[in-house]
Amino acid sequence: MSFSINGKTAIITGAANGIGLAIARQFADRGANVMCADMDEKKLEEEWGGLSEDGNLRYFAGDLRQRLTIANLVSATIDSFDRVDILVNASRQVIETNALDVEDNSVAMLLEQNLMTAYHLTQQVAKRMIKQGADQPEGQLGSIVNLSSIVARTTRPELMGYSVATAALEQMTRSMALVLAPQRIRVNAVAFGSVMSASLKSSMIEHTEWRDDIRAHTPLGRIAGPAELTDAVQFLAAESSGFMTGEIITVDGGRSLLDAVSVPAH
Repeated sequence: MSFSINGKTAIITGAANGIGLAIARQFADRGANVMCADMDEKKLEEEWGGLSEDGNLRYFAGDLRQRLTIANLVSATIDSFDRVDILVNASRQVIETNALDVEDNSVAMLLEQNLMTAYHLTQQVAKRMIKQGADQPEGQLGSIVNLSSIVARTTRPELMGYSVATAALEQMTRSMALVLAPQRIRVNAVAFGSVMSASLKSSMIEHTEWRDDIRAHTPLGRIAGPAELTDAVQFLAAESSGFMTGEIITVDGGRSLLDAVSVPAH
């Protein structure tokens, strides 16, 4: 099977920063047509502004918690590239939870951002994949990859909302894999930890001690760069993983093998 994504069209969310940005860059470098989506229009403009109209990159700014925005994103992708073959749900939000504060709404907020946005976008993109594959009797019609975290399995009290949302995302991955398998669409996920995401980089400004703690609790002894996740995502998006669906690949330098984790995984 081929690792190639050349000529495929991918929607990548969270593509203005960190991991989503790294995935978008690699996919574009490997010949895919890429629609970069994010709600941070200014950062999208900085990263992707001035694109050639006949090139393989476009960007779309909007709040993907809104279903109309999701529909507009899919339409914009079809208008630009005629089809969509790959969806990477890389948009994430990480905030702390105070579980004993009745006014704290972080759990609902993170479920909406990290679960429901991916779920609704998966629904819309899958519909399009099924439609464009109506005349394709054999072969894969599409691949969907969700970005999760090892805190779906191990957590800290202040990250309860994030843990619940990522655990739900992984269960959604498995469930949608079964729903879409008869339609020849695969759904998998990458759960990561000890990776320098945009949220971890921002948090380290306040918690400078986290860098050494993360290294100490990662068997490979370092923090990975965002680009080190991109090959795993490309593997799941390409035909190289054509007999895989409903799987959660872990990329964390061995960190989840340890019993105790003292700092957020990101």
